[in-house]
Amino acid sequence: MSLADFQASPWAQSHAAYRGAALAMTPAPEYANSEILIASLYRTIGSFDLPDAPLISEGRVPANGRDLDRTIAANRDRGRKPGNAALDGESLHTLLHHVLESPKLPNQSTKRFLQVTPLVGETASFSGSARLTGNPWPAGALVRQMIWLGSANATAAQDIWSRLFYALAVHDDDDVFARFLRDEISAWTGSPWGKAIAAPDGEEACCLPPGELDGLSSPARQFCQDLDAVVTAKSVMTRRQWTSLLEALVRVAAVGHVAWVCEVHRQAWECVRRALGGEELPDDLRAAIYPRHFGYLTYGMDAVSELKDRTSTYLSARLGLNAVLWCLDECGATFPGKLSSAASFAALCKLVKDNRAALSSASRIIEDLLDREARTLLLRKGVGSNVMEFARHALYQRQVANPILRGYDQGYVLRKRGPAKSSPWICAPGPVAILMLVHCSLAKLSGPRSVHRLAQHMAAYGIFVDHRKIDSNELGAQLRMLGLVLDSPDAESGMLLVPPFPQAQPGREVSWL
Repeated sequence: MSLADFQASPWAQSHAAYRGAALAMTPAPEYANSEILIASLYRTIGSFDLPDAPLISEGRVPANGRDLDRTIAANRDRGRKPGNAALDGESLHTLLHHVLESPKLPNQSTKRFLQVTPLVGETASFSGSARLTGNPWPAGALVRQMIWLGSANATAAQDIWSRLFYALAVHDDDDVFARFLRDEISAWTGSPWGKAIAAPDGEEACCLPPGELDGLSSPARQFCQDLDAVVTAKSVMTRRQWTSLLEALVRVAAVGHVAWVCEVHRQAWECVRRALGGEELPDDLRAAIYPRHFGYLTYGMDAVSELKDRTSTYLSARLGLNAVLWCLDECGATFPGKLSSAASFAALCKLVKDNRAALSSASRIIEDLLDREARTLLLRKGVGSNVMEFARHALYQRQVANPILRGYDQGYVLRKRGPAKSSPWICAPGPVAILMLVHCSLAKLSGPRSVHRLAQHMAAYGIFVDHRKIDSNELGAQLRMLGLVLDSPDAESGMLLVPPFPQAQPGREVSWL
């Protein structure tokens, strides 16, 4: 691929130095809600007991769902069932289409496909794909990327990945319903999940250099810490409760991470643009590239406009960075390596500055591309539209076709201000999200903590809330309703946090293996 090819189709293929880099979003997120993230995570982290294809591709999932529906119908009509199954065809149809039903969106009400709550890994073989046709993006890869970027090194990342795999599997100490689902669904599909952990290859397992994010804000780093707290709580609740808690964590962290990557792109592109203009830059660009304080949502405020701004600046930065890299190739000064650290961006800035004369046309090329790709930059099509769709469906309270299931989603971050269709979406986390945030904010701590601790924890994911107003706003009311605070005149804002799962707090040992 050459500069001319890039100019002809700037979003089709990124430069080798950008593609697969730790700080790049490849593949860029598309539509996915919290259940799709978990279902895809099952397919990403573990293999099925299938000798021909132990890893089920995302595109194969809808076809597996249709095949399973036909198998159930055929057995129901003939009054048969697999030898090791406990339910007949009619009972299993009721289980999948009613008991485990995951609500469809309003625009999916006339479509027929199998969509269930991802309580166990066996459901991931036939449910939870991002799209019903084509080649859906592997949403679970985003969770894997967060673990590797948020860990101190590859060994620590692999340890977290292994512990998460073990927690996702159903064991003999899980509740009886989870064990029943594992055995029954695998009997009908012939696809038991969790045969072996799927280890990422070298390009998928990108870590930042040691100490790269020390003292800086990073949702991925906070996610790795909170994941341990959520997994530890598994033993004190049912499988359904724990899965809801995990979904709430993943959706908060995933969109926070995407917004953080957008901000890193913006600041990194600003450094490269300054180098293109001949400005002096420090040798250590960590403070210039990574945000020290990161925020993209404010509690109780409209959230859509901020998400749009972040995504648009990411697209402009991605276009500019790739254009500069291709221009460097064109003038014979190819950038070695990948853009996976502040040091690599510093090296790129130095290379750009050393070749300013040969890059005289780069600014004009970038301006032309920005003008030509205005619709994409305005998020009306392409990559930007997909990223916004991901953020909306991951954070929004699920809008459902069946009004009976309108209260199904309680782990949301954004909800409508009022019942009208035109009501704006505001940042107001649901009960399960608040339970998760309070539990994680108190993990590995001893002694009482005020609501200021909760505000600090939410800020780590880019959600700003004034702790002095919690006692009088909706968040304070929810905390009281859920029994997560004690009013105390000695505490800041008069409120002390109460651990929602005290059995999973420090001082209690939880065995992994």
